[in-house]
Formats: sequence, structure tokens, C-alpha cells
Amino acid sequence: MQHRSDGRYGAVAQAFHWLTAIFVLAAFIYGPGGSEQRVYAAARDFERQLHETLGLCVLALVLLRLVWRMVDTRPAPVQLARWMDLGSRAVQAALYLLLLAVPLTAVAGAWLEGHALTLLAGLRMAPPIAESHALGAQIAEIHTFLGDAILWLAGLHALAALFHHFFLKDGVLASMLPRWLPLGPRKRP
Repeated sequence: MQHRSDGRYGAVAQAFHWLTAIFVLAAFIYGPGGSEQRVYAAARDFERQLHETLGLCVLALVLLRLVWRMVDTRPAPVQLARWMDLGSRAVQAALYLLLLAVPLTAVAGAWLEGHALTLLAGLRMAPPIAESHALGAQIAEIHTFLGDAILWLAGLHALAALFHHFFLKDGVLASMLPRWLPLGPRKRP
């Protein structure tokens, strides 16, 4: 694979990264949460529709991002201790897995419980599968657990980026920031 000489990810990769982060956080904040009756209560329609719309946007962004990764050039990897490199790869793989699993479990849980997905534009996607309410409720619980897990893991990812920037001074954080920000890639002393 060819690497970028400027030590940064390209603008498209950066946009995918930050849009995904923003949409995941917003989906978490606007998730109606709680019992099935609470989630599907008429008073929660807007929150649920916003949450479902954001979740499907995350799924679309991640799929597009994975395709983009196959053709995009990336900065040369920073030389890290073996344990840090393995940890970084494990966290990245887990984040991608969760970015796919969280919206897919939401869709599966809702449809198996017999609920349509309703997006902000009024688009309704009726369940194309037979109802299995008990299984849908279990998958909805898994969705909730995975939604919490992705926030914890993303927080760890952010802390690691800050550690790289302030302590290792190796340009890892700057590689995912737009060029116009004053945090240029730094070389380790």
C-alpha cells in the first residue's frame, strides 16, 4: 500500500471519521432507552425517529468508510511498541465491529419485536421478517449493551489519541485532524 507523505489521512477519511463520531454520540444522546413501551410511546416518536435515522446513517457511513479504506492512501504507521500496536489494532477492529453491530442489532430487534423503523423523513420500513417478540427483546438488550460499549471504547480511543499527542508527541492525533487546525504532526524527540 502506498502511504501519504504528509503524515495525515485524507480529507474524505477524516470526514468519515468525524461524522461517524458525531452521529454515534448524537444517536446515544437521543436514544429513547428504557422499556419497549417507553421506546415506542407516542410521546417519544421524535426521539426514536431521530435515533433510528442517526443509527442508519452510522451504518451507511461505516460501509462507505470501509470501501474508501480499500482505495485510499493512509499515512505511514507510527512506530510503536508491539503491545501498543496490537492494542491499537484490537481497538480499531472492535470499533468497526461495534459500528456495524450496534445498528444491525437495533434493526433486528425492532423488526423481530414487530416494530417498523421510522425515519425523520417519514419513511417507514416495515418488518420484512416474521415476528419473534422474545428474540427481538433479547436482541434489543444486546443493542443497548453494545451501544454503551461503543461509547466506552470510543472514549478509550480518544484518550489514547490525547496520550499520543501530549506525551508521545508522535502526530497520531494530528493525522486525523484537518490541515487548518494548528496541531501539525510532531516528531518524537
